[in-house]
Amino acid sequence: MKKMLVILLVVLIGSLVVFYEKRTVPLPQDTGPFPGKIAIVTNAPGQSLEEYYSGKNLILKYGADKIVHYTWPVNFMNEHLQMVNTMAEIAADRDIKAVVINQAVFGTTRAVDKLRETRKDMFVVYCEPADNFQDIAVRADLVLAPNYFVEGRSIVHQARKQGAKTFVHYSFPRHMAMLALASRRDIIRKTCEELGIEYVDAHAPDPTSNVGLEGTRRFILDDVPLMIEKYGSDTAFFATNCGMQLPLITAVTNHRGIYPQPCCASPFHAFPEAFGIEISEEFDNLSYVISETRRIAAERGMTGRLSNWPVPTAIMFTVAGTEYAIRWINGEAPDESIDKELLIRLCEDYLKEIAGSDIKLEFAVYEENDVVYNNILMLMMGYLVY
Repeated sequence: MKKMLVILLVVLIGSLVVFYEKRTVPLPQDTGPFPGKIAIVTNAPGQSLEEYYSGKNLILKYGADKIVHYTWPVNFMNEHLQMVNTMAEIAADRDIKAVVINQAVFGTTRAVDKLRETRKDMFVVYCEPADNFQDIAVRADLVLAPNYFVEGRSIVHQARKQGAKTFVHYSFPRHMAMLALASRRDIIRKTCEELGIEYVDAHAPDPTSNVGLEGTRRFILDDVPLMIEKYGSDTAFFATNCGMQLPLITAVTNHRGIYPQPCCASPFHAFPEAFGIEISEEFDNLSYVISETRRIAAERGMTGRLSNWPVPTAIMFTVAGTEYAIRWINGEAPDESIDKELLIRLCEDYLKEIAGSDIKLEFAVYEENDVVYNNILMLMMGYLVY
């Protein structure tokens, strides 16, 4: 009997040891599609719905345990300290392996400098950067942007196809302090001269100034009719700021001007809001938005006078940047260079998902003063005419 009790006691102690080990020794965690997390920083909804929801959509795809979403302050020009604090918070989370920033507005480089103080191991993606490319090339691992320099010519050529005899360029000093945007403006002016199109350099209020976004929008609504009265309806309009696009499309449509493309080319950018077209929260009803834009343009007698790029580049940059970062985290992309073919394939995968067809993309590596910046890739594509 005593022997039996001893055996039972040994079995009981053994069971308790196993139970204790199971409770105290952590089991390997499922890393899912990639270990750790990725931070996505976008503009707030008031600045750009597309960029904002591009972050939210990736949370839907991968889960809030894998994607963490931050937003820049609406008035980022006056709140650089908050931007620095956002990056410091991201840097402090050692589970975050990469950060995708869309848009990389003014102040981003200072904020990323704070991140790099402690996190040189993090993969950093800039989308549509505001700072000079030479400065960001040494801070970001990957930079995605439209090809502003080729775009300067393509916008004017597209406007001429639509019958433009005058080209009005709206901007303000803060944007013209950006090398890429100022260079595009200069190329637009030069191309207008080459094609015999009158160029008009129009100054609008900065939406981050004391007049605010509403003041800037009111200026555009009031000024476009005056421009068309002065130069005629065969006048093309382009503005460098996202907040200007809604009033610009509205005024151009009401007064029968020409609108070759938004600043951030996309069928989702300002057209749906101007024409009262409903957008799904996932931004996945691209073909519907395009067909409705065409229908309403025709109803308003604007067929052929409005155009765009056929896909939402702002969303594509967030998606492709995040997907590339996942490959980098998983060791499927090189550490010391950018796999351009992989990036293009990721963009094409997104386009097939959103548009259901192949769309030709042209990515070029940025060069300046005989220096090639292999981590800066610039995009161009053809036009969609409504």
